Amino acid sequence: MSRTVIAAVDGSAESLAAADWAAHEAQMRRLPLHLLHVWQDWSRAFAHAPFTGLDTTPCEGAATAAQHYAEQVTHEASDRLRAAHPGLEISVEQVHGRPAEVLLSAAEKAEVLVVGSRGLGSLAGFLTGSVSLPVIAHAERPVVAVRAGERAECEPLPGTGDHGDRTGPCLDVVLGLDLSRPCDELLAYAFEAAAARAATLRVVHGWSVPVVEGYDPAAADPGHGVALGLREASALTDVLRSWRGKFPQVEVKEQCLVGRPAGHLVEASKEASLLIVGRRIRRAAVGAHIGPVTHAVLHHATTPVAVVPHL
Repeated sequence: MSRTVIAAVDGSAESLAAADWAAHEAQMRRLPLHLLHVWQDWSRAFAHAPFTGLDTTPCEGAATAAQHYAEQVTHEASDRLRAAHPGLEISVEQVHGRPAEVLLSAAEKAEVLVVGSRGLGSLAGFLTGSVSLPVIAHAERPVVAVRAGERAECEPLPGTGDHGDRTGPCLDVVLGLDLSRPCDELLAYAFEAAAARAATLRVVHGWSVPVVEGYDPAAADPGHGVALGLREASALTDVLRSWRGKFPQVEVKEQCLVGRPAGHLVEASKEASLLIVGRRIRRAAVGAHIGPVTHAVLHHATTPVAVVPHL
């Protein structure tokens, strides 16, 4: 059974942008799209149940209204997406529960889970940072965060296509790659994403000259930094060689840059259709589980961000 592209929707502008992105992704990957809305009772008992142990069963009136809203949100979104993407298989679902828990469960069955990166606040919507970040931190499938107002998915390069039908080649797909963990899951996702979009894959590796006991060898000998740069560039080429062979149709640009990776990736996102970063899977009960680079690009990148978990 093939996986689906799942989009979390709550009626906010951010979640509708996420649904739009997910529809394009499903169409490109020839997969079905599943729209998921999580509804819950906002009674005082439900809100404070984790601290009081009170019964969380929603009252009948609140439950009916919340469920009606859930049905309205998903069906309106599906009608709009069916009109925009004829032939795309779209299903809808409304689930009662706690959003982060429901989305994490759904992610297990998804090719990719797509969420809005901003929400309407604790009382009006559920795709706030308090939900989307924990989902990104704990999901073991790729999660894409989309903001409202970001450029359209697969925006053509200037002068190469019609912005109405998205027929031109896309802006670059950018991959942030840490050579200490060049995992197959991350590289496979990046090459597949670039191939689906007929886009160039730009691989960005940020590195710094190590400082030993307060001594910066590059400052004393500039040639030392040059040698290290050549070594890093060669290592990047080596990691990508077999993947170029698997995806000969994908043009690959390698960028080995000195400095903080997050800054380079945020800058690269300005001219990208998608930014891809990895996240190491940590199953400890405590901790943020999102590395500093991933955390930075989620907050500052100007394009959708795909976070790919790996061991």
